[in-house]
Amino acid sequence: MNWRIARTLTTAYYAYMLEYRAELLLWALSNSLPLILLGVWSETARGGGFALSSGELERYFLAVFITRQFNVVWVIWEFEREVISGQLSHRLLQPIDPAWHHFFSHIAERTARLPFVIIITALFGLIYPPALWLPHWWDVLSLLVVVPLAFALRFLMQYTSAMLAFWTERASAIEQLWFLIYLSLSGTLAPLEVIPEPIRTGLIWTPFPYLVYLPAMILVGKMPPEEVGRGIAVLVFWTGLFWLVNRYLWQRGLKRYSGMGA
Repeated sequence: MNWRIARTLTTAYYAYMLEYRAELLLWALSNSLPLILLGVWSETARGGGFALSSGELERYFLAVFITRQFNVVWVIWEFEREVISGQLSHRLLQPIDPAWHHFFSHIAERTARLPFVIIITALFGLIYPPALWLPHWWDVLSLLVVVPLAFALRFLMQYTSAMLAFWTERASAIEQLWFLIYLSLSGTLAPLEVIPEPIRTGLIWTPFPYLVYLPAMILVGKMPPEEVGRGIAVLVFWTGLFWLVNRYLWQRGLKRYSGMGA
């Protein structure tokens, strides 16, 4: 994949995404669950005995909302549809891996969605003025590394599950199970501080905390540099592992797909 092809695909999919501005707004609003949960956890924090203060929770859930805008992935539904309908055959005739079409369509959607994210964040700031803050320059630099890695891992996790569409017509059902685990263990529903210590100790070796919790805590300035470095290492490890599994399933799946006469 060279820069010229990447730029062409991104530009084409960006123009396509601009045709559905209203849908992009709905997509941005559909990821406002953290802003809704903020009210619940803020009341808990005001009662005392909570790891984070009410103000810290407001910043945390705003950071989760922003982080999740970059982690939304839907490739499994598109890939499943292409396999079942036979549209994947047209992709295979092109000189690039079909995965790049899905990847750059996601990148283009992020770019087209950005103005709506800024508007929603500004409105949230009007309702909760203390929740707005100016991130430290080091945290911003860390996010420039962590956020793309978190998206790449989230994309690979779902795209690897999508490979099961070669064997079953309901691969997306597996994503629904993964999504429940993702919401529970990534820090989306609640900060990981509310999880018991023994579970949290084991959780740091899984990919889930690094998809949302790590970027959110970096954004609010609550993640030490050494923890950021470890988080990046874990993200790279899981990304490499899912890539190897993905390539294995892709090769096996293509043989089955061609064997079915596609």
